[in-house]
Amino acid sequence: MDRQSFAGNGNGAHQYSGARPGLSDWFATPQGQYVLEWERVQFDLATEDVFGYRAMQMGLHQYDFLRANRVPFRFTLALEQGAALAADPMQLPLAGQSVDLVVLPHALESTVDPHLVLREAERVLIPEGQLVISGFNPLSLWRLRQLFARKGSGAPWDERFIGLLRLKDWLHLLGFELNGGRFGCYAPPFERPHWQSRFAFMEKAGARWWPIMGGAYVVRAVKRVHGMRLIAPAWRKERARRRALAGQPANRSGTARNTQQRCADD
Repeated sequence: MDRQSFAGNGNGAHQYSGARPGLSDWFATPQGQYVLEWERVQFDLATEDVFGYRAMQMGLHQYDFLRANRVPFRFTLALEQGAALAADPMQLPLAGQSVDLVVLPHALESTVDPHLVLREAERVLIPEGQLVISGFNPLSLWRLRQLFARKGSGAPWDERFIGLLRLKDWLHLLGFELNGGRFGCYAPPFERPHWQSRFAFMEKAGARWWPIMGGAYVVRAVKRVHGMRLIAPAWRKERARRRALAGQPANRSGTARNTQQRCADD
């Protein structure tokens, strides 16, 4: 398989330029902070109830998207300096079915082959492992802002927004099943904080009246393995067996009426 990295250079070769330094810098701006604060809350809600032994964050290691998770071994992966594990997300140096949780904060939007990144995430996840993904919604005011952005204006406007429907199709082909998700950031992408505060009312209004038009989304999916059978604890089987053997209480009034009717028929 010909594996390409995230970015190309002038010589035609491909190399991964790191965990999206452009987007990490943008997250430090007021506009980026607005998105970052909302996404971190959603990642907290999506990962706090995931248990296991290993959890991996792919990209954006400057920000901890696993802070609410209680898996004992959590690590970041990227080629950018500062990540716990230096590796290309398209060529993960991890054994198959060795990770319980993988989070991809905007990791699919800057790659030339997001399918390959998803396939690698699926490969290293254990059966019933969890995958959490964030991205910018092309069906939103943020996409409109992107259309009027100057060429080379930097992240996130020079990235390829991936729609949720397309992402769901990709996940379905890899055997994932969505088990959670939410849109957010309904306010227009203003750069000045006071304009953001003026349009803060759009958060509640957007979630109620146009819920699929948020500027960003966070979804969670579980890896399903066909033919795998989960074994229930012995105490659950015993309780189910006792319930099946237990007789239903008879309706006394109904029994009496039936007896009288049989006597009348005789």
